[in-house]
Amino acid sequence: MRPRTTLAALMSGIALAGLAATMPAGGARAEAGTPGGTLRLLAKAASGTIDPHINYTLQYFQINYMLYDGLVTFRKAGDDTGFDVVADLAEALPEPQNDGKTYVFKLREGIKFSDGTDLTPEDVLASFQRIFKVSGPTSGTFYNGIVGADACLESPADCTLEGGVVIDDAANTVTINLTAPDGEFLQKIAIPHAAILPAETPAEDAGTTPVPGTGPYMIESYNPNERLRMVRNPHFEEWSADAQPAGYPDEIDYDFGLTEEAAVTAIQNGQADWMFDPPPPDRLAEIGSRYASQVSLHPLTAMWYAPMNTNLAPFDDVRVRQAVNYAIDRSAIVKLFGGAALAQPACQILPPGFPSYVPYCPYTAGDTDTWSAPDMEKARALVAESGTAGQEVTIVAEDNTVSRAIGVYLQGVLNELGYKTSVQPISQNIQFTYIQNTNNKVQISISQWFQDYPSPSNFLQVLFGCDSFTPGSDASVNISGFCDEAIDAKMDEAAALTLTDPEKSAAMWTEVDHAVTDAAPAAVLFTPKRVDFVSKRVQNFTFSPQFYWIMSQSWLQ
Repeated sequence: MRPRTTLAALMSGIALAGLAATMPAGGARAEAGTPGGTLRLLAKAASGTIDPHINYTLQYFQINYMLYDGLVTFRKAGDDTGFDVVADLAEALPEPQNDGKTYVFKLREGIKFSDGTDLTPEDVLASFQRIFKVSGPTSGTFYNGIVGADACLESPADCTLEGGVVIDDAANTVTINLTAPDGEFLQKIAIPHAAILPAETPAEDAGTTPVPGTGPYMIESYNPNERLRMVRNPHFEEWSADAQPAGYPDEIDYDFGLTEEAAVTAIQNGQADWMFDPPPPDRLAEIGSRYASQVSLHPLTAMWYAPMNTNLAPFDDVRVRQAVNYAIDRSAIVKLFGGAALAQPACQILPPGFPSYVPYCPYTAGDTDTWSAPDMEKARALVAESGTAGQEVTIVAEDNTVSRAIGVYLQGVLNELGYKTSVQPISQNIQFTYIQNTNNKVQISISQWFQDYPSPSNFLQVLFGCDSFTPGSDASVNISGFCDEAIDAKMDEAAALTLTDPEKSAAMWTEVDHAVTDAAPAAVLFTPKRVDFVSKRVQNFTFSPQFYWIMSQSWLQ
């Protein structure tokens, strides 16, 4: 999923043991509580635009599911069924037709946007066109298989998707035609980038202007320097508890600007209910021992990584990128993150437990499939072959405790390899868009990636596919600018086989994972776990594998 801002936590092993033992249940929906009250969320910084077709951060993906709906969505559940795709604005999941190239969605009757207007097939057509008109970050990967998408990608402003999205107002249906079968199509349109918005929504980044949606909440106001306020959508009536359950809090306030230290204190004092950022290291032992019942810990299918710009020196030389991979002590970075209980070293793209994952690490001392130790001798030899020692390198990190610490660590590694390195911390409000835009000439950065849905393409094709690289765009999620035509063709072949030969497809994705790892457009650092610290009054904390905390399903005591 989505780039994302910090989810790390520096935590002592002693404190963690207490947290893990008292982790709140995250299973199926609990007995109903009492609606009402204001849920107060905190983050050190906002996360940019609130346009659901553009924003690609976990911070706002997590709230967009309460504000918007797609034709389908992921089940709002706190167990593995949370990965299931269920019907949302559509009455039922469609059966693929035309050898898997056609899907017919019949819309539910009576659904209204938060501005009181009725949902119609025209809104669906306009929304899919808008994904391309605003050059959404997944338009070139998730939705490029829709008939007519090629023309839309070439000329976004003129996008019509003629023949690709066909509406029938009388039948209240929307037919989507693909150029080829796509076994992940329903998952791709279950994420917020395929949210259905009113047809009149301007085809430009909404920025701070709220866009009407169909979820149980709507944005009342947004000031990225102060607060995002969400209130009940007066026109919402629950149509499916699995897809879009009614929310408990009357209002959800997301405040920005407090330090992590102040956020912990606010939660302890009952002045706030949850913090997006990691608790600071000097407070972790305290909250782990005195507030253990208010903390939960969950493994994630995600990675922290350092994308290297394959089009800028010195990282346009594969030997340099491989050298960085050899030189990094991933155990040291795991310690910066909080230790072995909160993360594990990794050096391949796919995370453990993910489909097509087979342990692989060519960048480690010794002949093993998993990372064990750095190999500085190989690293130095590769840099010497490249003849790039002495060049200047800038590392762009988020301006928060963990990202800065990792940046400083990488600075030391690169200096040891012979480069003149500096670290440039940037507010997490803008760092992700900054490192994506080629105009900023970012050489290497610190970033994170969390699955959009459980498929290898979501890591490999989205982050390293040629279609994900858009020079000059703030939404070019292929931060490395990596484009290997042979690997790209194999990605396309693996994706095409998903429906007809899933076993062969899975094996090909494994090959792609290893090929991309060998080409080293990034240095994968570790796979993290998620730490949530909530106030005493938050009840029914439900952790979805897809959405993480399902905020709307918690009530206030």
